[in-house]
Amino acid sequence: MCDELEHCELGTKEYWDNQYKEEMKNYNNRGDVGEIWFGEDIVDRIIRWMNKENINKLNRILDIGCGNGMLLIELYNEGFKNMVGADYSENAIMLARNIALKLQCDIEFEVCNVLQENINLYNFDIVLDKGTYDAVSLSIDAKENRNKYIQNMQKMLKPSGMLILTSCNWTKEELITQFESCFKLKESIPTPEFKFGGKVGNVVTSVVFVRE
Repeated sequence: MCDELEHCELGTKEYWDNQYKEEMKNYNNRGDVGEIWFGEDIVDRIIRWMNKENINKLNRILDIGCGNGMLLIELYNEGFKNMVGADYSENAIMLARNIALKLQCDIEFEVCNVLQENINLYNFDIVLDKGTYDAVSLSIDAKENRNKYIQNMQKMLKPSGMLILTSCNWTKEELITQFESCFKLKESIPTPEFKFGGKVGNVVTSVVFVRE
C-alpha cells in the first residue's frame, strides 16, 4: 500500500499540450529546444549506465512521454539507432520531430497515450521513462492509472526487457512495491544526493526494472 499523491495540473494532458505549444513557439522563434526534464545530469547518468552495461546499440528502445525528444537525440549521438519516442501530446511530438529533423537524427516519433487499452507499441528491449510515471501519479484516478501504466509497460516490453524509470515523486522502495507484480529490480542508477538534518536523501530516483 502507498499513499496517493495529490492531483495537480501536471497530471493533465491540457497542461502538457499548453507547455509544448509554448515550447514549439520558442523553438521556432529562437531555436530553444525547451526544458530537459530532470536536467542534463540525469540524462548523462542514464546514458553512462547504458554504456557501462554494454547495451546493444541495435536494441529496440522506446522513450515513453518523450517530450521534446532530447533523451533519444542524445542516445542517437551515442550510436543507438533503433528508437521510438511516444507522447500523448501532439504538440510534444511535433516539437520532437522538428528538432530531430534539424539535427539529422533518424528517430521515429508517435502520438500515444500510455494508459490506453490497445497500445500499438510492442516488443521493445528497453523502455525509458523520465517523469511520465510521475505525471500519471498526479492524475485524477491516479491509483487506477498507475496500475494501467504498469500493465502496459509489461505489454510493451519483451520478456526480460528493461524499464529504466526516473521519478522525483517516489522512492526506490515505493517503486519496488508498486511494480513488484510485473517487474523485479535489477539496479539503481546513482542520482545526486542532498543532506538535511544529518540525513542523506535523493531528490530524484532512477531504477532499472526487468520484466518478469
